[in-house]
Amino acid sequence: MELFWILLFSSFYPHASGQGVYAQANAQIVHSGAACNVKDDNISERIYTIKEGDTLVLQCIVKGHPRPQVRWTKTAGSASDKFQETSIYNETLRIEGIQRVQGGRYYCKADNGVGVAAIKSIRVDVQYLDIPVLTVHQTISDVRGSYYQEKTVFLRCTVNSNPPARFIWKRGNMLIEQSKDNGVDIYEPLYTQGETKVLKLKNLRPKDFADYTCQVSVRNVCSIEDKSVTFRLTNATSPPIIRLSVNDTVVVDPGQDVLLTCEVTAGFPLPTLRWSPLPLSAQVRGPTLNLRAVTPTDAGFYNCTAYNNVGNQARKNVNLVVRTMSNLTFQITPDSNKDSETIQMGRDLKLSCHVDATPQDKVNYTWYKNGAPVFNSDSLILLRSDPDMAPGTSSLEIVDMKFRDLATYSCVANFPGSRVPELRVDVNISQNSVSPPVLALPPGGQVVNVREGGNIDLVCLVVEGKPRPPILWSRMEKDLLMSSGATTMETLDGRLMLRNVSRDMMGAYRCQTAPYNGLNIKRREAQVQLNVQYPPILDPGDPDVRSRNYQMVTLRCTVIRSFPTRLIDIRWFRNGEIIRMPMPDTKEKPELKFKLDPTNNGSYECRVTNSAGTSTCAFNVSAQPYNAEFYFDTPNPVRIQKGNNYSYNLQWTQRDPEATDRIIGYWINVRKNKQNVLSKQIDLKGKEPEKGVLLSHTISDLRIPLSYEVRLAPITTYSTGEYASRIIQYSEPYTYPRPSDHVCGFEDQRICGFSQDRSDVFDWTRQNHLSQNPKRSANTGPDTDRSGTKEGYYMYIEASRPRTEGDKARLLSPLFNVTSVRGPKGSGRVPYCVAFYYHMKGKHIGSLNVLLRVRSIASVDSVAWSKSGHQGPDWRRAFFDISPSGPFQIVFEGIRGPSFEGDIAIDDVSITIGKCKQDTVSSAVLIGGSRSLPLARWLTFGLSCFLLLLYR
Repeated sequence: MELFWILLFSSFYPHASGQGVYAQANAQIVHSGAACNVKDDNISERIYTIKEGDTLVLQCIVKGHPRPQVRWTKTAGSASDKFQETSIYNETLRIEGIQRVQGGRYYCKADNGVGVAAIKSIRVDVQYLDIPVLTVHQTISDVRGSYYQEKTVFLRCTVNSNPPARFIWKRGNMLIEQSKDNGVDIYEPLYTQGETKVLKLKNLRPKDFADYTCQVSVRNVCSIEDKSVTFRLTNATSPPIIRLSVNDTVVVDPGQDVLLTCEVTAGFPLPTLRWSPLPLSAQVRGPTLNLRAVTPTDAGFYNCTAYNNVGNQARKNVNLVVRTMSNLTFQITPDSNKDSETIQMGRDLKLSCHVDATPQDKVNYTWYKNGAPVFNSDSLILLRSDPDMAPGTSSLEIVDMKFRDLATYSCVANFPGSRVPELRVDVNISQNSVSPPVLALPPGGQVVNVREGGNIDLVCLVVEGKPRPPILWSRMEKDLLMSSGATTMETLDGRLMLRNVSRDMMGAYRCQTAPYNGLNIKRREAQVQLNVQYPPILDPGDPDVRSRNYQMVTLRCTVIRSFPTRLIDIRWFRNGEIIRMPMPDTKEKPELKFKLDPTNNGSYECRVTNSAGTSTCAFNVSAQPYNAEFYFDTPNPVRIQKGNNYSYNLQWTQRDPEATDRIIGYWINVRKNKQNVLSKQIDLKGKEPEKGVLLSHTISDLRIPLSYEVRLAPITTYSTGEYASRIIQYSEPYTYPRPSDHVCGFEDQRICGFSQDRSDVFDWTRQNHLSQNPKRSANTGPDTDRSGTKEGYYMYIEASRPRTEGDKARLLSPLFNVTSVRGPKGSGRVPYCVAFYYHMKGKHIGSLNVLLRVRSIASVDSVAWSKSGHQGPDWRRAFFDISPSGPFQIVFEGIRGPSFEGDIAIDDVSITIGKCKQDTVSSAVLIGGSRSLPLARWLTFGLSCFLLLLYR
């Protein structure tokens, strides 16, 4: 099924001269092809309803001049990320298989640069009904005995739906009614997600052990069928209980296979087991989860869930830890109490060792001195976890250092009993092997220049110090990141390599010694300034320059920014050849002035150079006229000709006609299948085009029903402009309907040419019995159309929220032309009979007015008929005579009363020539629906037609 909304944009925005036809968009929404028509009274805008899975088509039909550009966007609801991140630049937006998350407010924006862009929104409401979920719960009780005997049971039924669902409970095949069974209670709990109804079975009875069915319904809205779920309640019904075959935490080596078993120990009906998450390498066989050759990426929590819709789900979690070990580092800390930065005899020294591992607390550190294990003594103290260092750091403290303590110390990290390889680091402690580091920048390395897009190394060297620590690079500005996206980058040799340098990488960089793999002392640092050189960034303004021949033209090329800022060369070119001229002042804005003539039209370039490179401003300078702008809103452009031919009234405006030489005519080409059908010159006969004023030309002898490509180009004394192209299509020409032919039962979605008034507050709605809102107000509005059939349509106004007292909705008939009809002899005006049925039931009914709108220089409305207040529960007939002085429309105006019980409806509208008679309404031919007229009405209709022919 496909669903259509049509957004119409139209109105005129006159040029300052008062003669223009530039059109600024205004918006009106109409619709057709609705799959289902359910309203939400709490939403202030009209809602387009569609069944989930159907195809949605939103169409934005625009009018305006120049032709507006259309863009679709969306807010509200949770539409697909792709649609929210991008705009759709088509008049038609099509969504195949729409999902509930795609409901929300869709915006169509039409913009043609004239006035303010027109924006209209429409809300899409996606209708759906999921399969309900039924769960069973019990009260907590100390009563002994079988599980459910002498206990209260709650059957909870939950469903997700739109609109809200209606619930029906059944025991077996029998409907459960709370008023007829004292042992049950049906209610809606508070604070529940989704829609929920609870069936409470109080003090379980033998007959309560049965099959229970929860049936949900949205009353066939959008043809969505009812759904149900059944649960069998027995005295063995019980919630699930599970246990795991392993501990809550499992630690393994990489490459091992892991088996996790989740056993069901209780529960009826038999619970269903589910493991989550499931890596790609995982296999589930029954209750067992098999993880083959695990890697660190498989680590994490695995959840086993058992459920049988009785009580709460049973859950057990297993934390899988995969051992890893990497990045073993060391630190040498001189006596911190003495603020020392070197090793000195008689003072303390600390050696620290840290490895990044999982699990960190299971790492075992072993210290060696010259290859022999180190044990705690008065002079050597081992710290398994040093509180002064990062967690998981082991330290060896050397107390009151002696010459015997000068040695090579080794730190070995491993997992006992694991296959993960151990890591080892050696530290040589001697008077010559440990000294503070000294940083230095190479000559010229304090300020580094590089061209944008090039490569550069920032160098920061450790020229002294043992052992030499790594160098950490960062940006001086705290909020700026390194090119890798991290806050710091480590380099072992002090060289930071930057590739494809961009201007956002310009700035100050800090290099400093790392606090590891060396002395743990005050960090040394230096600073390097990186300058990124790039060519000038230029702004040519308007690159398309049009002018009359033999007038002065000025071209300006503005330098927005550049680095270096000093310009070294400015040169102008025409059609690729340099223009010989004195060297411009590089401190002034680049500018070129010259007199335009037919010989110097063409492309101009201004090339501006600094030491980083050259940039170009490009201009197209021409006396060629701008292209024509087709007018797409021509009323009735098609006329039928003899010989199965038609003519087309082509209209256009000339863009900025005074910018170039005088336009004397147009070349027009009409093509079919890229072959010329017509090619000729349109002579303006001395009349110059004016800005915003329409020009017209009738193209004749086009074959019905073919379409053609039309190309149009303006002509001046010196040149011809570029061709503008459009497609013209044959369509049935619209003529004003003859009133005697116009009878409407609103059975067709086009509602017989009626339209909504754009100046009112809200709209009339087309509806029948099958599309009524199931939650509508029961004491107002008709149940069916005037004929009493469920399929028959009518038009009505909805008085529910957000409508307020006095809000107006107007429905306009087509425009009727009276010039083709003669009045009775001796009469200057033709009489017409307007007849219709109305329905005004409800204690809050406002008013129904029927207006006669006569079109002349200005439209004039006059009240021809009016009713107010409650008029009973039945459809009533009304008719009256009018004698309009010119083309006219009939306007049905519904006015909302003081509250929501005030729906007003109309049906079977007829407008016929001649004064009304008592049986006028019977003469209306009811079209577009399934009406069944009695024989007497058909006879009356035939007699009326006969009298009408005699009258003519």
